[in-house]
Amino acid sequence: MRRPQRWLPVLCCAALLGGCVAYPYYPDGTPVAATPSRFEQAWHAALGAAADAGVQVTDADRASGRISGVKAGAAVSIGVQQLADGRVQVSFQAPASREANPSLDERWLAAYNRRMGR
Repeated sequence: MRRPQRWLPVLCCAALLGGCVAYPYYPDGTPVAATPSRFEQAWHAALGAAADAGVQVTDADRASGRISGVKAGAAVSIGVQQLADGRVQVSFQAPASREANPSLDERWLAAYNRRMGR
């Protein structure tokens, strides 16, 4: 009869410790959220803006930073380039586009700025 009494406190402690939760340690007290790089953010905004402007994307090569597509028969080229100082340069070209009021590049730029939160 003494054996169950000896193990009862040990089992109770084990049951209590099993319910404990350990949270990750953050040195400054706040968790750090992973944010996309500027290039990544600009790349996704450029792709999304192309879709918003009605451009049918035919090729998107992230490694070279080139997005190619077509809108109403006109070739569209978008470039996203990381500069040495950390900034990102984005270019849009649709020289054969006949859209006006607003033009295709104005529609794309508005969509890009909206997606970038500007």
